[in-house]
Amino acid sequence: MFTIYVYVQDTLADWEIGYVAAELNSGRFFKEGAPHISLKTVSDSKEPIHTMGGLTILPDCSIDDMVVSETSVLLLPGANTWNDSNRSSIVKKASEFLASGATVCAICGATAALANCGLLDKRPHTSNGAGFLEMVSPGYKGKRFYIDKLSVADNNLITASGAGALLWAKQIIEHLGVFQADTLHAWYNYFSTGEAKYFFALMQTLPSNNQN
Repeated sequence: MFTIYVYVQDTLADWEIGYVAAELNSGRFFKEGAPHISLKTVSDSKEPIHTMGGLTILPDCSIDDMVVSETSVLLLPGANTWNDSNRSSIVKKASEFLASGATVCAICGATAALANCGLLDKRPHTSNGAGFLEMVSPGYKGKRFYIDKLSVADNNLITASGAGALLWAKQIIEHLGVFQADTLHAWYNYFSTGEAKYFFALMQTLPSNNQN
C-alpha cells in the first residue's frame, strides 16, 4: 500500500494536483492487482485552508502525523505562500522523505522551496524555466542539474513546471506502477491531445468492469 500525502496551504494551485489526485484517489484506470492507495491531505495544522480557486480543504492530518517509509509519497503543489517562513517544517519533512527512499513530487513554487534548502543541488530537476530558481531561491546551487522540460523524474524525486501538471501526473503514476503501460500511454495521449482515438484506446486497455 502507498500512502500519498498532499501538502495543502492557503493559495494552493488547484489545477496542479487535479490529474494526479483524481486518478490516484479514484483508481478508475488501475491495473488488476495494483497496490492500494491511501490519499491524505496534510498541512501545518488541521485548520481549513483556502485554495487559489476558492475551495476550502480541511486537512486530514498534520505534518507531525506523517509516516516516512519507502511506500510514502509526498506531493507538494504550488502556492503563492511557499516563501513564508513557516514552510520550513514541510521542507524538512521532504528532506527526510528523500533521505529514506520515500518519494517527493514538487511542482511550480514548491520546487523553489526545495531549491532554497539545497535539495535540488545535486539531482536532475526542473521548475518554471531556466533562471527561475536562481531568481527566487538564494540558496540554490543546482543550475548544472537543471533540465528545461515540463517535468523531470529522477528516481524518488519528481519535479515540474507549473505548466507541467499532466506530465507530472503521468510520471508519478508510472513511478507507482498502478497503471498498465498501455493504459498510461493512452491516458496521457488523450488528455494531452484531446483526440477521441486515444479515449477509445484507453477504454480498450481496461477490464470490462472498469469501463465507463
